[in-house]
Amino acid sequence: MAKKRTVRSIPQERTPVRELDPVVRATNFEEVNCGYTEPEAILESTRCLFCPEPKCIDGCPVSIDIPGFIQKLGEKDFRGAYDVITGTNLLPAVCGRVCPQENQCEGVCVVGESLVPVAIGRLERFVGDLAIQNNWVSLPYIEPTVYKIGIVGSGPAGMACAADMAKAGCEVTVFEAFHEPGGVLRYGIPDFRLPNTVVDAEIEKLEQLGVKFECNTLVGRLFTIEQMIKELGFHAVFIGTGAGYPTMLGIPGDSLNGVLSANELLTRCNLMNAREFPNVDTPLPLGKQVVVVGAGNTAMDALRVSKRLGAENVTCVYRRSKAEAPARAEEVHHAEQEGIEFHWLSNPVEILDDGEGSVYAMRCIRMELGEPDESGRRRPVAVPGSEFEIETDQVVFAIGTNANPIIGQTSKLKLNKWGYIQTDENLMTSMAGVFAGGDIVTGAATVIEAMGAGRKAARGMKAYLGIRDVGRADRTEMLFGLSVREHNFTRVRSA
Repeated sequence: MAKKRTVRSIPQERTPVRELDPVVRATNFEEVNCGYTEPEAILESTRCLFCPEPKCIDGCPVSIDIPGFIQKLGEKDFRGAYDVITGTNLLPAVCGRVCPQENQCEGVCVVGESLVPVAIGRLERFVGDLAIQNNWVSLPYIEPTVYKIGIVGSGPAGMACAADMAKAGCEVTVFEAFHEPGGVLRYGIPDFRLPNTVVDAEIEKLEQLGVKFECNTLVGRLFTIEQMIKELGFHAVFIGTGAGYPTMLGIPGDSLNGVLSANELLTRCNLMNAREFPNVDTPLPLGKQVVVVGAGNTAMDALRVSKRLGAENVTCVYRRSKAEAPARAEEVHHAEQEGIEFHWLSNPVEILDDGEGSVYAMRCIRMELGEPDESGRRRPVAVPGSEFEIETDQVVFAIGTNANPIIGQTSKLKLNKWGYIQTDENLMTSMAGVFAGGDIVTGAATVIEAMGAGRKAARGMKAYLGIRDVGRADRTEMLFGLSVREHNFTRVRSA
C-alpha cells in the first residue's frame, strides 16, 4: 500500500516549465510555454496529496476530478487520465493553457497553504497535448434521437453545449459568423499563448461526435432566433455569442486615425493572419510607438502582439497598480520579459491630434489608490496637476467588452439593462426552447466558466426536451450506475 503523502514528504518546489528565450520569442509567434515533458509531469504529479475532500474539484467551474486524473497520470496511465478529464472538460489542451488556474483550482489547492500549489493547469495541458499527438478521442455510444439543436457561436460555451447535446443523440449544428470556428479561442488569443493547431484539433473531436459547423453565418442577419425555432426545424437553440463588442474610453480624440480596440487588433492578427501582410490580403497598419490602455489578459495579448509585429516601443497604461492588474501574473511577467514598458497608476484623459486627423501623443494623469470600490480593488483617484504626455502614433483600448448586440436587436429575447440576455436558473431565456450562456449572459469571463455555462445549458435543454441526462454529475447518489432518485421501489409483504 502506497505511503500517505504529506506536505513534508512531497517535492517542496513546483516543477519548472521550459520557456522560449524572451529576446527570441518577442520576434515570432511561437508558443512561449513549452509544456512539461513526461518525466516533469510525473514528478509534478507526486506533489498532489489526494485529499479526501479535494477543494480543487469545487474550484473548477466544470468540476474536473483533478485528483483522479493526476493519480492516473502518476501511474503513467495517460489515456486513463485523459478519459477522467474529458468526462467533464472537452478542451484540456486549451484550458491547460489559458485558464486562470491560480484563481480557480490551484487557488484552493491544499498544498498551496504551505507551498506553491500543484501545477494542475500544466498537468492538464500535458495530458491534452498527448491526446492530440495520439489522436485520442472519447466517443461514447450514442443513441440517436429525433431532436435538432442549433448552437449560435462556436466559442467555448457553444462547443461545450454542442458536445453534450451530440452525446445525447441530437443532431447538432453550430453557426459561426466568422469564416473559421473557435470563437474567442481563434480570434482573441494569439498563437504564442494558444496555437491554432490546438484549437483545430479540439474542434475535430467535436466533428467526430457528429457536430456540424456552418461558418460565415451571421444569425440575426441571415435568419433570426425565432426563425430557427419556427421555420428551420430546431427543437432547441443555445446562444453563446460572447461579449465581443469593445468598450472605448470616451475621451477627446478617441476617434482619431490610429485609435482602435484590442478586439480589432487581435482579430486581424489571429484570425485573418494580418501578421503576414503583404503575403495575405488583410492590412494591419501598426504604429512605431504603441500604447495599450488596460491591464487584463486581452491587454497583455495586444501589447505582446504589437511587439511581435515590429513596434519600436510598446507601453501599457493602467489606472491602478501592478497588484490590481486583472491579467494573470504569468502574462504580466512574460510581457515585462519581452520589453514592454508599464505606466502604472496612470489614466488617459485625451488623445492628441497631429493636425491631420491622426494620433501623435496621449495625455495622462497620475493616479493614487483610495478606498476599495465594488470590485474589492482600491479605487483610483486622480492626482491634481500631475498631467503628462506619452508620445504615440497608435492607441489600443483593452478596457473591457460589451454584449454582442445583434441577437438582442433582431429577436424578442428579454435583455437586462446592459444588453446581456436574461435567463432562468437553467439558462433558458424568455423564449421557450432557447437557452443562452457564457459571456452573453454574465459578461466577460474565463474559458472554463463559459464551458461550464454551456454544459449547464445542455442539462437544461435535455430536461426541456425530455432526454434522460445520463451524463449528469452526481458523485454522491449513484447506485448500480443510476442515480438513487431514478430507482424504482416495490412494496413487499413481510412474512
